[in-house]
Amino acid sequence: MAGPSYLVNILDSNHVSAPKGSVPSTTLALTYLDLPWFPSAPMQSLFFYEFPHPISHFMQTTLPTLTQSLSLTLQHFFPLAAKLICPPPPLKPFILYSDGDSVPLIVAEFTGADVDHLTANYPRDFKLLHPFVPELPPSTMSSDGILVMPIMAVKVTVFPNTGVCIGMAHNHVAADGSAFMHFMRSWSSVCKSKGDSTFLDEESRRPFYNRDALGDPDGCNEEALKCYWHWISSWRENLAGPTKEISSVDKVRATFVLTRAQITKLKQWLTTQCKNSSNDSDEVKISTFVVTCSIMWICMIKSQENNIQVSTNDDDDDDDDTFYYLLFAVDCRNRIGFSLPVTYFGNCLAPGIIRAKKSELMGAKGIVTAGKAIAKKVKEMESGALKEAEKGPSNLEEMFRSGHHVGISGSPKFRVYDMDFGWGRPLKIEFIHIDDGGSLSLIESKNESGGMEVSLVLSKNQMDAFTSNLAECLKAF
Repeated sequence: MAGPSYLVNILDSNHVSAPKGSVPSTTLALTYLDLPWFPSAPMQSLFFYEFPHPISHFMQTTLPTLTQSLSLTLQHFFPLAAKLICPPPPLKPFILYSDGDSVPLIVAEFTGADVDHLTANYPRDFKLLHPFVPELPPSTMSSDGILVMPIMAVKVTVFPNTGVCIGMAHNHVAADGSAFMHFMRSWSSVCKSKGDSTFLDEESRRPFYNRDALGDPDGCNEEALKCYWHWISSWRENLAGPTKEISSVDKVRATFVLTRAQITKLKQWLTTQCKNSSNDSDEVKISTFVVTCSIMWICMIKSQENNIQVSTNDDDDDDDDTFYYLLFAVDCRNRIGFSLPVTYFGNCLAPGIIRAKKSELMGAKGIVTAGKAIAKKVKEMESGALKEAEKGPSNLEEMFRSGHHVGISGSPKFRVYDMDFGWGRPLKIEFIHIDDGGSLSLIESKNESGGMEVSLVLSKNQMDAFTSNLAECLKAF
């Protein structure tokens, strides 16, 4: 963010480790659910809080507690302070924790910013929030060809007398969203309690690391390793992560809130429509997730298609049989085929992939088509998640080749607005890794139980079209 009215001052740059001697040197194997994430960019999230205190108060009173609580939490979530050890073929990568491994923590003062604007729902320049995102330290290459990658970084930005932002970046190979939010809930709880981490000693609260419980169905690890070996063989290109040509594009970020009342009406309407138009004997369940994804997917497709037609002046219908895809991640913890507790730390996701023809999605019953397809896939994944996970990255190739796909990031099950560091509930949560415009984030509403918040990044023209499409859809309910 540029401009003479903004001043950034780095107040502190430190490294935080678990208490010395509290965690022995540990090696964690990577599973067939971890390895496919190597090509992915870091996961980036921002947590904004109200903080009506001066910088001196934060530095003298708040920062010591925040740092101590992070140290105590890393004692239990030590992989986040560890390193990814990535050897060349035919060796296997792994996570290595050594006593003293740490997480970089930067504290910055940001003056002249309007926090209300930063945390607003209306469209803003997508680069507006980038100064608050930490950068992972650079990866290094040893003389024997082993790539060493850091896993997590933290940046705390203070807005004097107004607010504070906790910025996080972590490598997806080490933890999926559920595992990472488990860490964030734990850290915030330890901080709020002024350093009491005894609750993490309880079996139901501490992270579970046993990889043997996941197993290796049908040689999945071997297939995943082949993908890793292909990736590491091109490490010079991959070292900086995937390149995204987004800096020169006029993109904006916005958040749309669906109220509980709106969702209830949408669920009732969609349930009725699905019953009336279904030839299947099985009745589909229209959940909050299903109805939210349905309407957002359709509005996103229409906004993108409208933009294409305006820019090309092309109304050709020859591509009506083109398949469009929706991708959402299914947490496999405690599902059939996975004997893993909800506290399992690592990746435990299976892809839920829906596809439908453009003509069906753009038609008068597009939301019904989307809703039925998503509901069926959700039901299939209740018992078939393992089968989808076993397919590995090849399961996604057709979707990515199509160029017509939308991904769902986040989950209302993360309970992100429960994360209170002692300053109250968050003002706003943002996921910066959706900036490529191919995804939208979905979390529970801050304002009421049963509501939903959906954030996305689009070009300004597409965002205007999306806003208009969504308003038109909701007008009927």
